[in-house]
Amino acid sequence: MRTLLAERIWTDEGLAKAYVLINTDTGMEEEVLKELRQISNVTEAYTIYGVYDLIAKVEADSLDKVKDVVSSRIRRLEHVRSTLSMMVVEP
Repeated sequence: MRTLLAERIWTDEGLAKAYVLINTDTGMEEEVLKELRQISNVTEAYTIYGVYDLIAKVEADSLDKVKDVVSSRIRRLEHVRSTLSMMVVEP
């Protein structure tokens, strides 16, 4: 079942989703990746090549919860330098 939230963020089965690109301190990618995978709302996390070091998929029951996970959990991890969040608009 698809639902339209405020700000036009679509959810499937009640889940708001975002992909988060992450820059880490040099050489700390694996440590941050391990910590990301321990966060309950992070459903996937991978090392990537390019401008960013890691990508994480965040799923939660609301847009506010996704925002909270990104700002309160991911951005506060030691060795995270910056993030770029991309909210999923349509599945």
